[in-house]
Amino acid sequence: QVQVVESGGGSVQPGGSVRLSCAASAVFFGRYAMGWYRQTPGKERELVADITSGGIINYTDAVKGRFTISRDNAKKTMYLQMSSLKPEDTAVYYCNLIWGPLTYWGQGTQVTVSS
Repeated sequence: QVQVVESGGGSVQPGGSVRLSCAASAVFFGRYAMGWYRQTPGKERELVADITSGGIINYTDAVKGRFTISRDNAKKTMYLQMSSLKPEDTAVYYCNLIWGPLTYWGQGTQVTVSS
């Protein structure tokens, strides 16, 4: 019922920047905590950053100072601004929404950091 669509991925050189967007159709979008996760083949999905309905933000240590998560409830969209990208940031990035027992995932968007 809730559609979650990531966009903005692509190829970028090390040191470059990319902004990911996640648009979700949730009626009560503002009630959800949201997060960006990433995954590479053969590895577990890992949390990159999340943001609560109240705007409290958490980042994994690997991206602190380089990535910025934000949300615009009026647009029902969450963003991940990624700067100073490193090859190890290469992954499929997924958008997640959670509100109590309700959890929704997007299909992911590929980010490739290489020369």
